[in-house]
Amino acid sequence: MSTHSKIPSGLGIRRDRTIQEYEHDTYKLRGKLKEPTVCTECGALFHNGRWTWNPKPAEADEIVCPACLRIRDKYAKGILTLSGSFLADHKEEIMGVVHNTEAKEKSEHPLSRVMGYEQQGATLVISTTDTHLPRRIGETLHHAYEGEFDVHYDQDEQFVRVTWTR
Repeated sequence: MSTHSKIPSGLGIRRDRTIQEYEHDTYKLRGKLKEPTVCTECGALFHNGRWTWNPKPAEADEIVCPACLRIRDKYAKGILTLSGSFLADHKEEIMGVVHNTEAKEKSEHPLSRVMGYEQQGATLVISTTDTHLPRRIGETLHHAYEGEFDVHYDQDEQFVRVTWTR
């Protein structure tokens, strides 16, 4: 008797396969860069498979990094919205936390940057070049000052909206 006849109908070897969904990101580099490569606008260096702030070697190739392209095109990957009466009363302190968190993150991850600040009435909107920085700033503010903290990742896009209110 063959082994196939012992397996009940509907069970056995799966013949389907996992299909990788297509993720479209205009700013994601296609393929590998030659190493070393330096960004002509910010000076970030791509070496050993990652972006760093190391000095530029003499023989380095030159491109514009994805973060500088996003800043140039004003195409954010993350938005942080700060609001509430506490923001108005402690704006200098809060901006200090934002700048310090960005500086720490940017020193370790050169493509993680604040693109700009926009005051919309009593609300401050901060746009960033990646999805991690708004969440980290929001978490830092929440840890330091409490308040309401919410993170929302868009389902079909690599985009995050973070809100902090107090």
